[in-house]
Amino acid sequence: MSEEKSLNFLEEIIEQDIADGKNNGRVHTRFPPEPNGYLHIGHATSICLNFGLAIKYNGKCNLRFDDTNPVTEETEYVESIKNDIKWLGFKWDNEFFASDYFDKLFEFAVVLIKKGLAYVDDLSAEQIAATKGSTIAPGTDSPHRNRSVDENLQLFEDMRAGKYKDGEKTLRAKIDMAHPNLLFRDPLMYRIKHEHHHRTGDKWCIYPMYDFAHGQCDSIEEITHSICTLEFIHHRPLYDWFIQQLGIFPSHQYEFARRNLTYTVMSKRKLLQLVNDKHVSGWDDPRMPTISGMRRRGYTPEAIRQFSDTIGIARRENIVDISMLEFCVREHLNKICNRVMAVLDPLKLIITNYPDGQEDLFDIENNPENPEGGTRQVPFSKELWIEREDFMEEPPKKFFRLAVGNLVRLKGAYIVKCDGFTKDESGMVTEVHCSYLPESKSGNDTSGLSVKGTIHWVSIPHAKTAEVRMYDRLFRVEDPSNETGDFKDYINPDSMHVLPAAYIEPSLAGAKPGDRVQFMRKGYFCVDTDSSAGKLIFNRTVTLKDAWAKEQKKG
Repeated sequence: MSEEKSLNFLEEIIEQDIADGKNNGRVHTRFPPEPNGYLHIGHATSICLNFGLAIKYNGKCNLRFDDTNPVTEETEYVESIKNDIKWLGFKWDNEFFASDYFDKLFEFAVVLIKKGLAYVDDLSAEQIAATKGSTIAPGTDSPHRNRSVDENLQLFEDMRAGKYKDGEKTLRAKIDMAHPNLLFRDPLMYRIKHEHHHRTGDKWCIYPMYDFAHGQCDSIEEITHSICTLEFIHHRPLYDWFIQQLGIFPSHQYEFARRNLTYTVMSKRKLLQLVNDKHVSGWDDPRMPTISGMRRRGYTPEAIRQFSDTIGIARRENIVDISMLEFCVREHLNKICNRVMAVLDPLKLIITNYPDGQEDLFDIENNPENPEGGTRQVPFSKELWIEREDFMEEPPKKFFRLAVGNLVRLKGAYIVKCDGFTKDESGMVTEVHCSYLPESKSGNDTSGLSVKGTIHWVSIPHAKTAEVRMYDRLFRVEDPSNETGDFKDYINPDSMHVLPAAYIEPSLAGAKPGDRVQFMRKGYFCVDTDSSAGKLIFNRTVTLKDAWAKEQKKG
C-alpha cells in the first residue's frame, strides 16, 4: 500500500470546519492578485494552494483583482495574470475586481462614519506618520478626530466629488491611538487620487486602502477560507474589526509563509526595476522568476505544480533552493522530451573511408523513457559536425571520446577510430579524421567491439542552423536582497550567453515556439517566441544535471 500523504495545517483546518458544519460545509477560496506586474513563482505556489484546496474539497475559487491603486495598474497585467492561471491548469469559478465593489465599499465607509467610527482628516501623510507613536509610545490624536458625524459625511462626499487635491484629506477609522497593534491607530480607509482607473475610468477620485477593501471584498463574496501570506498576520485583527463593526459575513483569514527562491528576487518592485533598467528584455525574459518567463524558457505547468506540492506550505518563512525547482522541471522534461542531436561548439569530423556522396538514414529512438515515442530517421554522411570538447590532442586517462587511436560510437550510427587531425596557423584544430567500421552499424553490430564512449553528431550536408541562448542564474549570490548595497550589483554577468550558429539535425526544421526537446548530452531546450520561419532560436531550459552546485563547490 502506498503511504498516504499527511495533511498540511490548512487542510486540517478545512477538514475540521467541514466536520463541524461551519459555513454549511462549504469551501470557497480566492486568489487576489494586484494587477501591477506579472506573476512570479511565489504567486504560482499561492495559485496552486488556493485552487488546489477548492478542487480537493469540491469547493470554489474566485479570481479577484485587487485594483485599488490606479497609479500602478494596467489591463496588460490583468490579461497576463489570467493567461498564467490558465497555463498552470486552473479555472476560476468567478472573476471579480475590487473595483466592482467601489460603490459598496463607499457605503460601508458611510456606515462607519454614521456610527462615529470614521472621520475625515486634514493631516498630511507625513504628519499622520509622525503622530502614530511607536511600539513603546502611544500615538497622538489628530486635531480633526472629533469632527461631528454630519461634518464628516459632508467632507467625505466632497472628497468623492473631487473638491480636494491629492493628499489634502483622508478618511481614517476611529479606533485607538494607543492600541498595541499600530495598525489599529486610526488607519487610513480612503485616500484621494485623481488618476484614471483601468476599469472605472474617471468615475472615482478616492480609492479604498487595501486594509479596508480586502476583508470586505472577502466578506461580500462570502469567502470561507481567505488564505494570505504571513506578512498579513498583524492585519487580520483589523479586517475582523471592520467586519464586526459592519455586521457583515465573517470571512476568516489564514496565513501561511511565503516561499522565497535562491538566486533571484521575488519583489514586484525589484522585478520592475530589472525590466525598466533593461537588465532583462522584459517581464517574460527567460531569466526572470515570472511565470511568463519560465513558460518562455521551457518550464512546464506540471513541473511548477509538482514543485509547489513538493515544498508544501508552512507557518515560518524560509528560502527554497532553486535546484529543487530545476529538479522538478528536469524530471518532467525527461519524461516528455524527444532526444535530438545538436552541436553547439562545432568541429568538423571527416570519415576518410566513407564513400564520397553516400548517405545513410538511421532510425534513432525519440525517447527511451517513452516506449510509444517511436523513432525518427536521421541522415548520415562522410562529413559531420561534432562537439569540440569531444576531441583532445593529449587526453587525460579515462577520456573515452575522440583522441588519436581512440574508438567511439557515433550515436545511432557506427564506431569510428580517430586516425589524425589538422590545425590552422593559429594552432586550433580544424578537422578530425576518422575511419569507420562498416560492420559496427547500430542495431546490427557484428564487429564484436565494445567501446566506452558515445558522442552525438550532425551531418554537415543536412544540418540546419539555429541560435541558441544559454541561460543561467540571474544573480550570482543566493539571496541578493539580503546583501549590502543595491541588489542589482549582484546580477550574474554570465546569466545569458548567445551562440549565434549552432547546428541541429534536420528533424528540427519545423519546430515551433514552445516546442521542447532534449539536446543529447547538452540539456533541455525550448523554441523561443522570437523564432521565425527563417531563424530558429532555442532557449536552454535547464541542464541535464545540477551543474551549478558542482561549480559552486569548486569555487
